[in-house]
Amino acid sequence: MARIARLFIALSLVLGLAACSDGINLNPLTWFGSASNPDDRLVALEPSGGYLDDQDRRLRVDQVTSLRIERTTAGVIVHASGLPPRLGYWDAQLVPENDGEPEGGVLTYVFRISPPRWATPASTPYARTVEVAEFISNSALRDVRSIRVIGERNSRTARR
Repeated sequence: MARIARLFIALSLVLGLAACSDGINLNPLTWFGSASNPDDRLVALEPSGGYLDDQDRRLRVDQVTSLRIERTTAGVIVHASGLPPRLGYWDAQLVPENDGEPEGGVLTYVFRISPPRWATPASTPYARTVEVAEFISNSALRDVRSIRVIGERNSRTARR
């Protein structure tokens, strides 16, 4: 008899809570399912420009220490060495300015690099040196007399 009473009480509570409005959220039918009100649904926020960003957030390397041009049959390879202020800089790249078009016969690149995500020591210049290279085809070199690589405090120029 006690089992039937417990079952009856439990069934009464479940049916009573099911009759509650959705605003109180005591309805057991909505505990694990989706909300019936569209305003209660979760919304993901997206940046106005989308997730892919055209802005390069990398910094200029502190100093460009060397610039060397290596000729190949298909063009040239521009080798540049940079010296960031401390260890841990990464994701280095020579980024062309002016969409890779020469200006006055000078093809200009910016030596960009990402800073470390944590505090790092300064260490020796040899340990901090970062090297990067970029290939430039013969067709892109048609109107180029010299190539310049820009850092934060200096720039280097090499003639073809």
